[in-house]
Amino acid sequence: MPRSCERFMPAYVIEQVMKKRGRLEVFDRFDPGRTALVIIDMQRFYVQDLEPALRIIPAVNETAQAVRERGGVVAWVSMTVGKDGVSTWPLYHDYFFKPEGGARHRDQLSEGAPGHALHPELDVRPEDIRASKSRFSAFLPGYCDLHEQLQERGIRHVAIGGVVTNFCCETSARDAMMLGYQVAMVSDLNAARYPEDHLNGLTTVFQSFGDVVTARELLDDLL
Repeated sequence: MPRSCERFMPAYVIEQVMKKRGRLEVFDRFDPGRTALVIIDMQRFYVQDLEPALRIIPAVNETAQAVRERGGVVAWVSMTVGKDGVSTWPLYHDYFFKPEGGARHRDQLSEGAPGHALHPELDVRPEDIRASKSRFSAFLPGYCDLHEQLQERGIRHVAIGGVVTNFCCETSARDAMMLGYQVAMVSDLNAARYPEDHLNGLTTVFQSFGDVVTARELLDDLL
């Protein structure tokens, strides 16, 4: 794959990567029939007031359709952390939020709540995978069934997009790599609240967990 990330990665990161592995890219190519585009947490709760996330929706839809046409699969992962007013992640809600914020996060990310639904402009198809997670990572055993669904379809390569780059997307990329997937973060299909956060998430993955590519670079490699 060509690497546009060389244009925005910090110079010290490029230097470190070249010293470590001798080239910018980790993987030469992805097998289209064994590739999944995994889109994380593009739910109303996260997306509706996050302008960078709203801006990537057309590109997410276009890339998802192109991946399907090339024989790959698309997976939509949603955060679900509450049920009937009870948190399924009490450590997070009790310690990392003010009480009102924790209750809002819990209740809006419960099944059936308005905030839990995927953004209505996303082009979700019946053949796509749907998965629910109750932690940041979509690949944490016991907290999401995405890994099992991908294994059933023989998926080996995972391209990750969604929100936010430096939280759930980055964490998912790390865990996917450690489960044996070949991973790429798709830079223009990820979004964060601040540009610095977005770059930090991509930089971490680039150094030791996978490739960082644009959607165009990903699709060119799947031809």
